Amino acid sequence: MSVDPGLLDDLVARGLVQDTTDRGLLAERLSSGPITVYLGVDPTADSLHVGNLVGLLTLRRFQMAGHRPIPLAGGATGMIGDPSGKSVERNLLDDDALAHNLAGIVPQLKKFIDFDDGAAKLLDNRAWTVGVPFIAFLRDVGKHVTVNQMVAKESVKSRMSGTEGLSYTEFSYMLLQAFDYWWLAENEGCELQIGGSDQWGNISLGIDLVRRRAGKKVHGLTWPLLVKKDGTKYGKTAEGDTIWLSAEHMSTYRFYQSWIQAEDDEVRKLLCWLTFLSLEEIDDIMAEHLQAPHKRVGQRRLAAEVTTLVHDAEATRTAEAASAVIFGGSVANLDEATFELLREELPTTVVPRSQLAVRQNLVPALVAAGVAKSNGEAMRLLKQRGVSVNDQKVDEEFNFGSSALLHERYSVVRRGKKSIFLLVFE
Repeated sequence: MSVDPGLLDDLVARGLVQDTTDRGLLAERLSSGPITVYLGVDPTADSLHVGNLVGLLTLRRFQMAGHRPIPLAGGATGMIGDPSGKSVERNLLDDDALAHNLAGIVPQLKKFIDFDDGAAKLLDNRAWTVGVPFIAFLRDVGKHVTVNQMVAKESVKSRMSGTEGLSYTEFSYMLLQAFDYWWLAENEGCELQIGGSDQWGNISLGIDLVRRRAGKKVHGLTWPLLVKKDGTKYGKTAEGDTIWLSAEHMSTYRFYQSWIQAEDDEVRKLLCWLTFLSLEEIDDIMAEHLQAPHKRVGQRRLAAEVTTLVHDAEATRTAEAASAVIFGGSVANLDEATFELLREELPTTVVPRSQLAVRQNLVPALVAAGVAKSNGEAMRLLKQRGVSVNDQKVDEEFNFGSSALLHERYSVVRRGKKSIFLLVFE
């Protein structure tokens, strides 16, 4: 099977390479034929988040270049928690919590990687870890690793110098990850582990274990962490919410909007890291963006590409339509899926359908929806034509009948330009 010899150069050009083992040897190995590469993901929640997205897409890039990916769900390592990048110890997860989390993230892993006809393999490190006796683990793994190596890792040094300290459980995490690499090298022919830059210490320890225990030459590659200009991780929205990949944790509208809100000087990096667009196309997008930054051409393309990758094209279309409405666009041609998405994002009031036969019922509906604080205020707004229903200005004579509904149940009410409410008649 042929491979794309330009993969490593493309990763470098995208800014997706920070640390590697011998760069020349790695490039030679990647060009010589397919390689098995693995990425570990600990199931610390029942959904992956944007911090995992760089890794999943990088793993997919390897597969697209002709290599064999192994996404590894860390059922065993997830029971301990990686101390890398953490100032305090994670809560330990039990079997039920891990099983629940794995059930949530495995379908997400399958969304990014093609498993048809053995093109990739999904593994859980509990399969080869849980049954290993402690004494055997110390002899077969611990014997090959010095304490000096372990305490030299940045993740360990930073915790040991802090007030919280580092438990022996977390200290042992890197041994488990190194054991994973050895097992995968022996049983799956794995020759490359990839991960974020905070994983370099764990990856290099695994490389050394494979060399010492199996006498094999394997490789490692990391990318920079996805952070903003101020150094904070890009995994949260402006409101502080984690950017989850699951629509159950974060609506597709909010996911889409999180990319629309990206800073101008972050857009090119995000397009390089989080999309499969060619570098030439990204440069064209950025050239157009720089001509009129206020139009947010780059952010809109970024939001569309990432939302389609994580969800699908229909979710992107619905999120775009909902965004247009919230920021002043027409509601006349919206479908029901978009209204249901708006229902999650706008102040929404359910109104009994029986009120449709009552003349001038818009006044109590405006009060119930929070458009006005009282019947008197609602009446004044109507007289001043300060309220619109489904894009039409209305007054106190407006009869809120079924003809004022879209899809026979929805009405979008605006007060001025910025206040928008949804009425749902049920």
